[in-house]
Amino acid sequence: MNDALAEELRHAIGDLVRATRVADTMPAGEAAILGYLDRDGPHTTAELAHRRNVTHQSAAKTVKELLGAGLVRTEPHPDDGRKHLLYITDTGRARLRHERTQRATSLEGAISDTLTTDEQQQLRDCVRLLTRITAHMNGR
Repeated sequence: MNDALAEELRHAIGDLVRATRVADTMPAGEAAILGYLDRDGPHTTAELAHRRNVTHQSAAKTVKELLGAGLVRTEPHPDDGRKHLLYITDTGRARLRHERTQRATSLEGAISDTLTTDEQQQLRDCVRLLTRITAHMNGR
């Protein structure tokens, strides 16, 4: 029974994430890197590649696009002169905020158009449960 529930949940969340991304105006890889830099501070390209589970070359290509658009900037790594740290710029932060707002607005519209008031409360309760599951899976 729990195997079926886990699979149904994985499928439903995956579909929801894909549906929400329809509102995106930038590639998912670029948004992901901006998100990491915004939430967690500066990283090297290698660290970002590892976090995204992509090749260094793939991350470097995305970083090059972000640098060219002025969404990130680099500074020499303080402990290793061969490396550079990437920082999100104010422009990058504004672009990320715009992307997040578009996603939230799209999802908010779907929630209000589809769910009753009682169902919206049930969804709020589910969000708390999903947060607990995520924390457990992340070892917190």
